[in-house]
Amino acid sequence: MRRMRFSQLDVFSSESFRGNPLAVVHDADDLTDDQLARFATWTNLSETTFLLAPRTPGADYRVRIFTVTGELPFAGHPTLGSCRAWLEAGGRPAGDEIVQECGSGLVRVRRAGDQLAFAAPPFLRFGPADPDVVARAARAVGLSPDDVVAAQWIDNGPGWLGLLLRDADTVLGLRPDPVAMGSLDLGVIGPHPVGGPADFEVRAFVPGAGVSEDPVTGSLNAGFGRWLIDAGLAPASYVAAQGTVIGRVGRVHVESDGTDVWVGGHATLRIAGTVDFRPA
Repeated sequence: MRRMRFSQLDVFSSESFRGNPLAVVHDADDLTDDQLARFATWTNLSETTFLLAPRTPGADYRVRIFTVTGELPFAGHPTLGSCRAWLEAGGRPAGDEIVQECGSGLVRVRRAGDQLAFAAPPFLRFGPADPDVVARAARAVGLSPDDVVAAQWIDNGPGWLGLLLRDADTVLGLRPDPVAMGSLDLGVIGPHPVGGPADFEVRAFVPGAGVSEDPVTGSLNAGFGRWLIDAGLAPASYVAAQGTVIGRVGRVHVESDGTDVWVGGHATLRIAGTVDFRPA
């Protein structure tokens, strides 16, 4: 039996136990793919990550990201949570920024006060969605296609379809039908009025991965940031709220510096201990 370091973190909220939890296993190089997948299924969290030695020059560490149903090349809250876990375990970056290696390549992470922020990765698929796909997505959350201001593929790994709605109240009032949604990974966003709790409200639905509604989603917010800022539909710096309907207080800080879009928030260590793995 091998005893390994284990962390569980609260990501994208400054309020205890109100963000998105992430499980992290450290020094996981000797674990098999089956062990990784079984442990991720057992944690029953939206994502579980495994820290490994980097393989690419310039990377400080490597991470593999698993949902309860499979592996992802990239995800946002696992990026910030894994980085915080690595730093808390004594990790020291080679440069001013931390460089994470994952399935989609190298991701830069920077420290911003007591928060971390990652540079949004490039899109794997970007462009207007077909009207029939938009209609299906709208029906799945109780809308008509006319309720959708704009729709775009904003796939940076998980495969997101993004819908821009007219306001935050519409986003908060959605009643998703996971059966109608099928395998579609759907994100919705709408603006709050001036003086609201944030600039935008976001919700994420991933029924195909066993997650009816994700609490706070870095990859989706990264996709929205790149799309909406570039299109002039959002300011260069804004804060998105997420998780409100399910009792979370997620806050995602999105900012364009003219070259990169940075997606940041709090990532706080909540549980530190060990986990035992039997030989494969």
